[in-house]
Amino acid sequence: MRKTIMGYEFRPQALEACIRRAWDKTGNVPIIVTENGIATSDDNERIEYVHGALEGVLTCIADGIDIRGYTYWSLMDNFEWTYGYGPTFGLVACDWKTQKRTPRPSAHWLGNIAKSNTLAPRPE
Repeated sequence: MRKTIMGYEFRPQALEACIRRAWDKTGNVPIIVTENGIATSDDNERIEYVHGALEGVLTCIADGIDIRGYTYWSLMDNFEWTYGYGPTFGLVACDWKTQKRTPRPSAHWLGNIAKSNTLAPRPE
């Protein structure tokens, strides 16, 4: 099993399972997905993960689950309480010495999805 840099399993399909469980357990309360993301130093892996997670979201919507929103975690690299500045979740890279912010390709990729309201095939 692939792992993230935090040691978590790389399982984008888990989001779909969580949505379905929440939908069933709450008696069909509308869902907003917050803080879904991956800590990785490989931005292609980030795109692969988010694409897989969004495929699951779309499958749930097609099955009639009322999903009101999806928010990626996180816009920028940040301080994770247990791990410090090491994990890179951000769509925007942060240089902690200079404070320079640099959008990663995944930021542009996800932005295009938001603009078009369409999940295009994952870039190879």
